[in-house]
Amino acid sequence: MKDKYYLGVDIGSISTKGVIIDSKDRIVASDYLWTEGNPIEAVKNLIKSLYEQVKDKNINVVSVGTTGSARYLIGKILGASVVKNEITAHAIGTMNRVSDVKTIIEIGGQDSKIILIDNGVVIDYNMNTICAAGTGAFLSSQAKRLGVEIEDFGSIALKSKNSPKLSARCSVFAESDLVHKLQMGYKKEDVIKGLCEAITSNYLNNVAKGKQIKSPIVFQGGVSKNIGVKKAFEDNLGKKVIVIDDGHLMGALGIALIAKKSKLEKTFDFNIKDVKFKTIGRECSKCSNNCEIVNVYKENEIIDCYGNKCERGVMSY
Repeated sequence: MKDKYYLGVDIGSISTKGVIIDSKDRIVASDYLWTEGNPIEAVKNLIKSLYEQVKDKNINVVSVGTTGSARYLIGKILGASVVKNEITAHAIGTMNRVSDVKTIIEIGGQDSKIILIDNGVVIDYNMNTICAAGTGAFLSSQAKRLGVEIEDFGSIALKSKNSPKLSARCSVFAESDLVHKLQMGYKKEDVIKGLCEAITSNYLNNVAKGKQIKSPIVFQGGVSKNIGVKKAFEDNLGKKVIVIDDGHLMGALGIALIAKKSKLEKTFDFNIKDVKFKTIGRECSKCSNNCEIVNVYKENEIIDCYGNKCERGVMSY
C-alpha cells in the first residue's frame, strides 16, 4: 500500500509557504515564495515547486490544509479538507518542533502576533494587523533607506556599542527619528541596533502588553532570522529565545498536521498550473449586512463563494 502524504499551505499577504509531510510527520518538500499580490498565481508556483522536489511523481497526497489571510480562497482552489486560522496552525506546527513551548513570538511581513500555550493548548493570543511599525516590511524599508541588505541587518546591529533610543510606535515617526539620529552623528550600526531594540519594545508594549511571557520562548516569522532583533528580545526579557531553522514554515507544517489528523481524505491533483481560476468581488444587498462576497471561478464555472453571513449571499451568486 502506498504511503500517504499531506499538503499544508500558509498563504499570507507578503509570502506563501508550503510543505508536504509523510505519515511520520517528516517534511519531504517545502518552499517559501513571495505572494506579490496574486495569491492564486503564487500557489500555482508553490505547488509546481513542491512537486518538482518529490522523488515519487506518483506521490499519494490524500489531504490538504490551508491557513493564512487567503486561506478560504486557496482552500477552495486546492480542494482543502481543512481551513484553519493562523493561530491554531502556528501553535500546532511549533509544538511539533518544540513540544513544551509556552510562548510563540511571531513577527511577519505585515503583522505580528503572540501565542501563549499551556500543556499543549492555546490559552491566549493577540495580533497586530493595523500598523506597519514593528514588522518585516518596516525593517526592509529602513534597510533600503540605510543602504544595507536586510540579510545583513542583524549582524551589523551586533557590532554596535552605543545604540540610540528610537521611537517605533509609528513607522512615519520612526523614519523621521532615524534620520535625526544619523544627523546627530550616530554610526549606522548604532542606528540599526536602535531599530532592532525599538522593534522589540514596540512588540512587548503593544502586542504582548499584559501577557505573561514564559519559557520556552520560540521566535518565528521572517524577522526571527534577524539576529539583532533576537538578541534584543533576549536582552529585554532576560530569557533565552529559540529560533527554529525552518520557523518560517510552522504555519504550513501546522496546517498539514491538522489535515492529517482530520482523516478527511480525497485525491489531490498537482496539475493546476494551467487551470484558469479567477475571483470576482461584489457586495450583496439582500439584507442589511451588505456582505462583501467573493465568487471563485474555475475556468468559467463558479465553484464557490465566501464572505456571506447568511444564506441569501450564497443564493445571489
